[in-house]
Amino acid sequence: MAPDSSANQRLQRMESGLLRAAATSLGCLAALLVLSSLAAAQSDDDSRYNIMTPEPWLPPKYKSPRGSTEQVVVPPPARPLPPPAGVPRPLYVPQTGRALPNLPNVAPSGPLGQETYQDRAARCAHQAGIYGQAAGNTSTYINSCINQ
Repeated sequence: MAPDSSANQRLQRMESGLLRAAATSLGCLAALLVLSSLAAAQSDDDSRYNIMTPEPWLPPKYKSPRGSTEQVVVPPPARPLPPPAGVPRPLYVPQTGRALPNLPNVAPSGPLGQETYQDRAARCAHQAGIYGQAAGNTSTYINSCINQ
């Protein structure tokens, strides 16, 4: 009976090892199926949410009529602006009763050399510093010079 029982024990161990191997392979197969289904779901999301697809609420893009017989009409060029005025007229300062001359603009930055608001503000602040007491109240002089 001893040899028969040892054979049974060996057979039981072998069966339990086979069962463990089968259970492990079955678990791996289940995990593989779960992962593959997640990957498939991910690819479905990618096709649904593509940032390169046009939004449905926007109008379609303009398509040029190729091969049209109409010619493009180019408008004539606009007339250039008149040349900038030289130096603005002298500024009368009521506090001192004097008319102070305006200085020429050193570097006009507007189109075709016109004086911009920033150019005028810089010129008036510079003049107020040059004329000093003759300009009277500095802030009043700068304000009236800018708004002339």
